[in-house]
Amino acid sequence: MPHTGFARTTPMRAAHTNTPARFDLPGGSCDAHFHVFEPGYPSIPEPFYSFPEGTVAQYLALAGFFGIDRMVLVQPTYYGTDNSLTIEALRRLGPRARGVVRVEEDVSETALDAYHEAGVRAFRLDLFERSELPVGEIAAYVRRMAKRATARGWHVQFYSPGTVIRDLLPFLAELEDTFVIDHMGYMIESEGATEADFERLLDVLRLGSCYVKLSGAYRIARDEPLPVVEPLGRALVQARPDRLVWGSDWPHLTNGQRDTGEVLNLLADWAPDPADRRRILVEAPGRLFFDE
Repeated sequence: MPHTGFARTTPMRAAHTNTPARFDLPGGSCDAHFHVFEPGYPSIPEPFYSFPEGTVAQYLALAGFFGIDRMVLVQPTYYGTDNSLTIEALRRLGPRARGVVRVEEDVSETALDAYHEAGVRAFRLDLFERSELPVGEIAAYVRRMAKRATARGWHVQFYSPGTVIRDLLPFLAELEDTFVIDHMGYMIESEGATEADFERLLDVLRLGSCYVKLSGAYRIARDEPLPVVEPLGRALVQARPDRLVWGSDWPHLTNGQRDTGEVLNLLADWAPDPADRRRILVEAPGRLFFDE
């Protein structure tokens, strides 16, 4: 979630109370963005939200309810660069899961080798932390981390304010390393993003090094109903359905009562063609995470 102060999380709803999917998920469907939280692992000194419900067991109940076969566990800000829970969760989940870690820039190659063996396939770059830096410094950081990722067949993912993504677009248009932009670009009008900025994001998506994650629609909608995001979702699908992945963003920090079925069913409207949904749910995450 954006770094806007401390928030209280709400309890997690039971998996079976979610709205069922309005379409048949193809075999091999992947949730490319979820987090887990378990007691006993150290948080950062001042987390942005209270300890949430969201255990591995609770997530597996959700995945089973929807028929999600594969999944990508993303390191949350709550644990900083201590990826121990992520690695333990990947061990428990087995080959159906892959991971995305947060690391310090001086992380050793030996540590990265161990992460790879555990199923990690990407770095998560927190650009909220660097949002006050000059764009050139952010771009240089991205380039350094992308070089290390590409060297081992990984990629980088951006957890970033939309305004930072906007300012990076000229750089990203020339970046040849594979990268993923979380939460549909996170371009929010009230924070200064414009329709023209989103069009420029679509241009970068069309170039081929960029993937965009269809996740966090409620982060963009804010207090509005989720359908207000439909034009953005449809535009992304029309631009490059083969370069999109879907993520539940479970456990929906900080609202554990959110209906994951409502989030999943957005795909029925954004990508009405089953072939496009297969590209988003199966083929693109297969390339990014499962060496397919």
